[in-house]
Amino acid sequence: MAEKLIEVVNLKQHFHMDKNNIVKAVDGISFDIYRGETLGLVGESGCGKSTTGRTIIRLYPATEGQVLYEGENVHGRKSRSALKKFNRKMQMIFQDPYASLNPRMKVGDIIAEGIDIHGLAKNREERTAKVHELLNKVGLHRDYAGRYPHEASGGQRQRIGIARALAVDPEFIIADEPISALDVSIQAQIVNLMKKLQRENNLTYLFIAHDLSMVKYISDRIGVMYYGKLVELAPADELYNNPLHPYTRSLLSAIPVPDPDAERARRRKLYDPTIHQYTVLEQPQMHEVTPGHFVYCSERELEQYTSRMAMARVGG
Repeated sequence: MAEKLIEVVNLKQHFHMDKNNIVKAVDGISFDIYRGETLGLVGESGCGKSTTGRTIIRLYPATEGQVLYEGENVHGRKSRSALKKFNRKMQMIFQDPYASLNPRMKVGDIIAEGIDIHGLAKNREERTAKVHELLNKVGLHRDYAGRYPHEASGGQRQRIGIARALAVDPEFIIADEPISALDVSIQAQIVNLMKKLQRENNLTYLFIAHDLSMVKYISDRIGVMYYGKLVELAPADELYNNPLHPYTRSLLSAIPVPDPDAERARRRKLYDPTIHQYTVLEQPQMHEVTPGHFVYCSERELEQYTSRMAMARVGG
């Protein structure tokens, strides 16, 4: 059985805008991430997926709930040395390669920040060698070490960001919409690079995005978020072939089809949240409809989903 690397348990991230206004960006979600896998997290803008990633890595303190890394509470009290050790294990690749790199620093120094902080090079020659090795790993020539970020294209800057994340030999990387700011022609290159690096370095990814077709390509399992809630979680193929939650079905119906006739015939399924009317005694929760396929629903809806899956299995 696969080993759990990350356990997210009833995680909440609420922002108090003023006395009467609380934004529940993440509102009680639970899921696991297994060592060596890529878990995709999708949803429309503002659904809480990026906040989830930032809370997992401690950029935000959790309002409630737990994030366990190898059984240890990420948000628990830690000494300076313990926190430093933890920070080596978890790294983040940010959405905007333009804003995430210091324009006043040379690329070599940006990549070497983690090496310097954690003392991973004995001398300047070893530091330089490590930077050149990292540049080579992400498909850039060593000459980039002497350049500034503005001298690189968007795709090259994202490769620099990936090299910076790899510099401390992490086990787990959160990729927060790493391709959304890139040209379509470059997106596939970055995703293929990430898959290659995952194989070579035994990495585990949380891949956050809104492009469902690209998420399916890179992910082993996919979680779907809607306004702070995780509404569905399943293996990638299962989610695409047998979506259950109406919001998931709506997202999938919006994916363009690479066929002009089929695209003209495609009809978008709009999601209406008012269809979920629950009584006080009928509160929804995550249910496992089939092995590994979880849906946020009531007991009544669970019966409907179970019946639908049974019919799909017979029909398939």
